[in-house]
Amino acid sequence: MSKARQLADLGNVYDDGALSNRNLIINGAMQVAQRGTSASPAPSGYLIDRFATFKSGSGTFSLAQSSDAPVGFNASLLTTVTSASTPSGGDYYIIQHPIEGQDLSVLSLGNANAQTFTLSFYVKSSLTGTFSGSLRDNPSSVSYAFEYTINSANTWERKSVTISGPTSGTFPTNNTAGARLVFSLGQGTTYATSTVGSWVSGNYHGSTTETDFIAANGATFYLTGVQLEVGDTATPFEHRSYGDELARCERYGQQVSFNIYIGNGSGFYWSNSINYQTTMRTAPTFGSLSGGSTGNISAEVVESITAQGCRYTILATSTNAEAIGRTAFADAEL
Repeated sequence: MSKARQLADLGNVYDDGALSNRNLIINGAMQVAQRGTSASPAPSGYLIDRFATFKSGSGTFSLAQSSDAPVGFNASLLTTVTSASTPSGGDYYIIQHPIEGQDLSVLSLGNANAQTFTLSFYVKSSLTGTFSGSLRDNPSSVSYAFEYTINSANTWERKSVTISGPTSGTFPTNNTAGARLVFSLGQGTTYATSTVGSWVSGNYHGSTTETDFIAANGATFYLTGVQLEVGDTATPFEHRSYGDELARCERYGQQVSFNIYIGNGSGFYWSNSINYQTTMRTAPTFGSLSGGSTGNISAEVVESITAQGCRYTILATSTNAEAIGRTAFADAEL
């Protein structure tokens, strides 16, 4: 893209009301991976922050945060088929990014004032052909299926899709999911639609004519630079600092550390109040405590959990009771 075109595109964005903070996608450059950098098979949920994977079917794939990325980026989400399957019926294999309703409210989706918006992203695959995805409202009552073409194998390409905002559907504007963006890796007839490029009633992940990525053993699919913005123009990707992106991700999930030491308190419960790094979307669910070391305690618990913090409590069994460097993941994802 020429410098003149980039400036013109940014001028269009200014007319639409934003230069910074125009990208409604969090972690679109795949920088943040708090839960780990690889998983095989892929989890039903999150590895790279804010981009979940889900499947129903016998095929399997692995995930990784890869350093293979287009110029100007340093990370991508890599999906690799580890056991191929031709999807049918209710099978599906997807990458999904939920957008919080409070962030999506600028688009006024689901009413007469719905705004036009543009999705853009960088993609690279060992396969070529037609691929697809969708945007769905929260109850999945309306869907917009889109298609894009990967022209050259193993080559980074930027794609964009301009979408007219729907005047129907349910798009919450609170702290629940306002909409869900999906990149399809293959699906059966239940979740595929032949209507592409317009909003339709129903829950669809993509189109009936897409390439079933999951059907090719060893196939690779890389994704990064995902951006969704108001207006009919795909502007240059809005790069944010790692610290800024991490803080945004921590609203939905973060690693919390716990430390407590009691010199003399045998037989008593002792607690520390913990403040999170970032206020979370809602009171999180904590995973198992792990790591660090414990001594002379018979119980430990995370309790009084809110969106701002929690309390960590231990039961001391003798003097010099301690729990040092304990961690647990706090999950408040959509």
